[in-house]
Amino acid sequence: MADERVTFYREADADPSALTGQRVAVIGYGNLGASMALNLRDAGLDVVVGNRDDDYRGRASSDGFSVLDIPEATGRADIVYLLIPDEATPECFSESVAPFLQPASAVCFASGYCLAYGLVEVPEEVDVLLLAPRMLGEEVRRAALEQRGFVSYVSVEHDATGKALPRLLALAAASGSLRRGALALSAAQEATLDLMIEQTVGPYVGLAIQHAFALGVEAGLPPEALVLELYMSGEMSRVFRAFAADGFFRSVAGHGLVAAYGGFLRTLAMDGASMRQAFQEVLEDIRSGGFAAKLQEEKERGYPSLAAIDAITAGTDPMSEAEARVRAALGS
Repeated sequence: MADERVTFYREADADPSALTGQRVAVIGYGNLGASMALNLRDAGLDVVVGNRDDDYRGRASSDGFSVLDIPEATGRADIVYLLIPDEATPECFSESVAPFLQPASAVCFASGYCLAYGLVEVPEEVDVLLLAPRMLGEEVRRAALEQRGFVSYVSVEHDATGKALPRLLALAAASGSLRRGALALSAAQEATLDLMIEQTVGPYVGLAIQHAFALGVEAGLPPEALVLELYMSGEMSRVFRAFAADGFFRSVAGHGLVAAYGGFLRTLAMDGASMRQAFQEVLEDIRSGGFAAKLQEEKERGYPSLAAIDAITAGTDPMSEAEARVRAALGS
């Protein structure tokens, strides 16, 4: 049975004065870090950026931020918001953040992963927060500029000061999230949810698209038409938008009788039990820490799987070639 005790936070729940006189250090100026830093600055917060010496540091400087080395930015801040990749966080945190956190400051994570699997150790005297946007960086910025907000997951993982929740909600409001809403979700829940969907629904959808493309080509359908039908026309993304707007099952009514009947017929014929079992095994591996251990082992070995991933995503496959022809023909 679903837990009905979930909490959604909106702007009315936040007190902006909880961050009055406090400085926020955004650590990492990638797509999400840049969007968050800009949103927080637009909301009137005192924002500095902590970043290593790379192109992102130059971008932050060009955007008008004071850019410091990560330890210095951390030491000068009351709120430290980590917006770097999960795989880079443990080393960065232990070497460049944790030793420089000020007592009674707060560290905020944009992902629950490292907290969930014990990959970081935060000093006891520091508040530990989670503010995890459910949008890509560009959309986080666009949603704030358009005054419509974006969904995020939030939690207080450790309240050292007695002010952790007000700080968190003020930060979420300043980021623009609370215009849409934030769902209270622990770091462990956020990590489990994120990984589960990435490793169950994602692979099944991806493999289904690849099989449909290959079968369609074998049946004599033009590759260009297949990539259009599968995703490039935007029709499939519109289906997912309808899920959000109308509801997962209710949205079926918008597809017409032929589509509804065909989908119903073929769904009944699928081996749902096997799919559920596969999903269950993935979930158990995630919750037990098995996946996190595999990723750590992969890191220690120098990420040998990256070569295979790079080969798959190089854009030399028949689907990518068909996409290129469609873009050239449509001028996009």
